[in-house]
Amino acid sequence: MNRRTMMKRMIIALSLALTLAACGEGSTGTEPPPLAGARIGGAFTLADKHGKTVRWADFDGRYRIVYFGYAYCPDVCPLDVQSLMKGYRQFAGEQPELAAQIQPIFITIDPERDTPAVVGEFAAAFSDRLLGLTGTPEQVKQAARAFSVYYAKGEASDEGGYLMDHSRAAYLMGRKGEPIALLPVDEGPQSVAKELARWVH
Repeated sequence: MNRRTMMKRMIIALSLALTLAACGEGSTGTEPPPLAGARIGGAFTLADKHGKTVRWADFDGRYRIVYFGYAYCPDVCPLDVQSLMKGYRQFAGEQPELAAQIQPIFITIDPERDTPAVVGEFAAAFSDRLLGLTGTPEQVKQAARAFSVYYAKGEASDEGGYLMDHSRAAYLMGRKGEPIALLPVDEGPQSVAKELARWVH
């Protein structure tokens, strides 16, 4: 699949999410989640910092926050994850029992460099609650496809380094793995905490 096709699919998926969000009836506590019915999320098999196999089904019964990025990202990923985990900690301070039922997950889109140890170190820099996952290129591709995540390797520099081009979204998923909402990491921790409070019950 070429880059243009991948971008088109990502735009369609996000357009669907935004369309569903527009159908909400306001914050009444009974309105459908913004991503209700969206085809986002699904089975994957990856590995944690110890190289232990982790499957999507392992989190059944818990809410999940899922963010795709990479440890060598120079700007967007660290900022997003910092906002995400600060928002999570704020929510945890207000609702510790509910926060304990949420598993934040960081999935790399750069398995070539993000070994289990590297992705584990990256996740730990933000929170001991954040689970860093990696895998083979095919495993990562499967996980990204399930979440309609676009990513592509950029051209290598003269020194051999490279950047990854990727879509930017933090998904809140339900106890059965169903999509609930996009967390507004670009709006700061307070907005993330507010959105968690809205949907995690």
